[in-house]
Amino acid sequence: MSAKILLVEDEPAIQELLAFNVVQCGFQAIQASDANSALAHISRELPDMILLDWMLPGTSGIELARRLRADQRTRNIPIIMLTARTDERDKVLGLESGADDYITKPFSPRELMARIRAVLRRRAPEMSDETVSVDELELSPSTHRVIAKGEQVELGPTEFRLLHFFMTHPERVYSRSQLLDQVWGDHVFVEERTVDVHIRRLRQVLEPSGLDGLVQTVRGSGYRFSRN
Repeated sequence: MSAKILLVEDEPAIQELLAFNVVQCGFQAIQASDANSALAHISRELPDMILLDWMLPGTSGIELARRLRADQRTRNIPIIMLTARTDERDKVLGLESGADDYITKPFSPRELMARIRAVLRRRAPEMSDETVSVDELELSPSTHRVIAKGEQVELGPTEFRLLHFFMTHPERVYSRSQLLDQVWGDHVFVEERTVDVHIRRLRQVLEPSGLDGLVQTVRGSGYRFSRN
């Protein structure tokens, strides 16, 4: 599942360069030239990360970052601030506004992609293409393979996304509505009991390996992925 990255940049040449490199690295690029168009995109669907230019027409990147961090729906979106400002005080201001990282222009595409991957690993590990292992269960997003005790198992796309999210967020209890938002998306309207159906399918696939117990029901609260 490739990450959707919202590029908020008012200079067309830089925006196209960002989009090209983001797509080349296997991510999806969504483009916006100002805060209003960015907010319109976000209202329709939450991106997995935002590359945000400091100097935007109208509402600045700093103001937009603060607004996103103040909203419960958007406060956890990873943000990398892009700016020509190099003063240490400006960097501190950018980070204090809610940015997870800060990169100054001009920047190399290689450095930017490394920063994107590092922030995704830290803030949204389910968006990373790195292989993740828990006990004797291994999941590779890049090859879309799951190995349970040395044997490959076949999962449907939804069960694969659900397992990847669980494996990158172990031990925490998630309600059905939280899982719908995280795995299905916050603008997908399906019944909460749909989660139960996919949990059951996931357990059935893992049962022959004896690893179905990793997916635990927490009565009255939801589900948790916990090591044996």
